[in-house]
Amino acid sequence: MKGPRTDGVDPAARGRARRRALQALYAWQLSGTPIAEVIGQFADEQQMEIADVPYFEALVHGVVLHRDELDAALQPWIDREVAAIDPIERAVLRLAAFELLHRPDVPYRVVINEAVDIAKRFGAVHGHTFVNGVLDRVAFQSRALEYRR
Repeated sequence: MKGPRTDGVDPAARGRARRRALQALYAWQLSGTPIAEVIGQFADEQQMEIADVPYFEALVHGVVLHRDELDAALQPWIDREVAAIDPIERAVLRLAAFELLHRPDVPYRVVINEAVDIAKRFGAVHGHTFVNGVLDRVAFQSRALEYRR
């Protein structure tokens, strides 16, 4: 049995932050609303007190800021343009790609598992298998040393 974490990270709050980030990114992708406004709406409308708000904001801002880099990292592993992917799966892939590329403090297995769970919850029936396959390849490329352990 594992003891309590000593690094101050609450995995449940981080998971809720990822789900909220997915919803915010989905809204941003579809509406084109400035991301600061989307984040403001989520702060007003969502129960953000149960999520890791700083992590939520870091994820959302990170995806928006690095969108082109994230899409470039995903593109070799998909059979169509990133823009043609279902909006939910696209948001999940971008979110997880951001964590894989910019959050080395989060183990790649956690990133992939969380993304697959979110895709199962919000995405199409088999969308999670697509997400898993793509992210496994991105992790292999971007986290080679960690991946081989």
